[in-house]
Formats: sequence, C-alpha cells, structure tokens
Amino acid sequence: MAGNTKIKIQDLNVFAGKQQILKDVNIEIPKNRITVVLGPSGCGKTTLLKCLNRLTDLYPELRVTGSIMIDDKNILEAREDIYKLRQHMGLLSQRPYPLPMTIYNNIAYSLKLRGIKRRRDIHKLVVDYLQQANLWEEVKKRLREPASRLSIGQQQRLCLARGLAVNPQIILADEPTSALDPISSQYIDEKFLELKKDYTIVLVTHVLRQAKRIADNVVFMYLGEVIEQGEVNEVFGNPKMERTKQYLNGAFN
Repeated sequence: MAGNTKIKIQDLNVFAGKQQILKDVNIEIPKNRITVVLGPSGCGKTTLLKCLNRLTDLYPELRVTGSIMIDDKNILEAREDIYKLRQHMGLLSQRPYPLPMTIYNNIAYSLKLRGIKRRRDIHKLVVDYLQQANLWEEVKKRLREPASRLSIGQQQRLCLARGLAVNPQIILADEPTSALDPISSQYIDEKFLELKKDYTIVLVTHVLRQAKRIADNVVFMYLGEVIEQGEVNEVFGNPKMERTKQYLNGAFN
C-alpha cells in the first residue's frame, strides 16, 4: 500500500441472500485524514462501515467477498482475531449507547480491557480521555453518577471518550451527530478535526454541510456503488459524475 494509505478496499461485495448491498467497492482511505462517506439513505454507507470492523459477522445472512487491507493485513480473512481487530477501531454510532454504569466506569472499563490495572493510571487516563472529548469540565463533579443521566450530546461525547480509551488507530463514525443539538454537533465536529492528527477517521453522513466543513476526502455512494471519490474540494467544486452533481444539487437525498 502507498505510504499515506491506511485502509485499501478492493472489489468489496456484500450480499444478503440474492440481494447485493455493496457492488465492487474500491476505496483508498488515507492515514490521519477525515474521509466522509456520503450518499442517500439505503446506498450502503452503514454496511461499508460494518465491514471495516467485521460487524457483518453478526449477521449470518450476509456474505462478504473482496479484501479490506489495513496496514497490509486483509481483515476479512477468517483467521483474523476479531476482538483484537475491533480494539483498533473506535466506533461512534448514530445514537449514543453508554454502558449501564457510572460516567467514570464507562471509561475505566475500556482501560481495563487494555490490561491497565493500577488505580492511579486508570484515573489519570479517565481524566485525559474525558478532556479529549471536551467533556471533563461538565462531568468532573458527577463521575459517580449513572451515564444515563447525561444529555444526549454529553452521552455521545462520553461514547467518543470510551472509544478513544481502547487506544484505536481508526475511528468509525456512523451519522454521529444526527441525534444531537447544534452545539453538541459542533463539539463533535471540532473534536474530529483535532483528532485526525492522531487517528484515521471514517465518517458516514448525509449532511452536505458537515461533509464540506470537516472532510479531507469524500466518497459518494449510490445504490451500493462508489460513484465518485476524491479530495473534498474536487468532489464539491468540480464533480466529474452526473449522479454526484445531481446529489450535491439536492435532486435526491
């Protein structure tokens, strides 16, 4: 793989019975950049994300072919350690799903999975990851409260902190701001812009404003196919494919 490429997807196909969800997908995702996957509902964006951390394994009806190379390893090979693979990926879902425990333990749990046991080390890292997620100042006096008492926006930032605590290389985000208020959405977007210096970020969205604001690269999908991909200024400023032009002009969503 080229030195700047973190993920290389080749000839990726996903079938659910006779229905084909992804069709010959070929994408190169650069390291330490934000790659935004755009497209209307039902175009395969979320399925693509699930392939990246093998969540497709949870659906026996799905058949996946092709290759996904991460640091020269094909993660679709059966012998790959799935648990270890997912540790390299921080996942942020459409709606936040904090663990049913305290704010503090949501982060401490991930740290213990990494084998960190000393209380002093755990506490220092809990503070660090809450600060990274722009949440520490809001929760530092509430650490022993259930995470469920946080607002939706705070819960999403807690889930981001928990995802970072597993020490991933890649952050996968599936419509991470769609359920949030504008201020919380801005927090998340700004945090992604900061985090890309240390992580490779793949973000699924249908919000063109968000893509334009934070993307380095854009992949546009339609009906399971990649229609166009490239740097954000190229795709938005001078799209090559007619279908891309229609989508960016609001002809369908």
